[in-house]
Amino acid sequence: MIDTHSHIYDPAYKDDFEAMIARARQAGVHKLVMPGIDSTCHDDMVACADALPDFAYPAIGLHPTEVKDNWRQELQFVFDHYDQRPWCAIGEIGMDLYWSKDYLEEQKEVFCAQLSLSYEKDLPVIIHAREATEEIFECIKKVAKPLRGVFHAFTGSYETYRRIKASGDFFVGIGGVVTFKNAHVAVALERIPLEDILLETDAPYLTPVPYRGRRNESAYVRFVAEKIASIKGVDFEAVERATTANAEKLFRFLKNNP
Repeated sequence: MIDTHSHIYDPAYKDDFEAMIARARQAGVHKLVMPGIDSTCHDDMVACADALPDFAYPAIGLHPTEVKDNWRQELQFVFDHYDQRPWCAIGEIGMDLYWSKDYLEEQKEVFCAQLSLSYEKDLPVIIHAREATEEIFECIKKVAKPLRGVFHAFTGSYETYRRIKASGDFFVGIGGVVTFKNAHVAVALERIPLEDILLETDAPYLTPVPYRGRRNESAYVRFVAEKIASIKGVDFEAVERATTANAEKLFRFLKNNP
């Protein structure tokens, strides 16, 4: 399996990092993608990538909740560090109006700039969309370039999925929320083809059942895959094969590594 969204560089793992990685490998995770957040976590993320070659792949981007008074400097950091090393994606980028609407226009500007960077560099985008669906589509339309990527932590309806597919070459990232009781996304997944689904954890957040309420980790992506298999009436191996192929297709150079 490939966990396409895991913050393994988070301080939540400082006391058992090696054991956490071992559990992920034992669970069947053979690669994972680390989305960027802002300049403050950049060095820790890069250190993880260097410590885990051919396993942990870093992305670069400015997360929408980190668009604050210093947003210009943080956005410039992304552009200044793009040539530092190979990146597997531009992300985690997008819009989040759940926590605050104070920087709505700034979030739009930052998101559009990073969408344009992804097109220029031919890299996929990892899109964070929380209570900002219309604003997200507005920015994608404004950029007016053919884009590819994943809508991270997708919990929307089948109709929203159809809009996503009409907006570019996008996958939907399915994580622990799908295991929650009465999760609405489970209904949408009945109709979303496996060919459009990526596995993710968002570790250390959004922990799936049966560990909901505790710290999440990449090993738990197996519970997500098992739930998807149950919803779609297929075996676990079918989900594993399809989602791995999807991740390798989107994050292209992953396929060329062991």
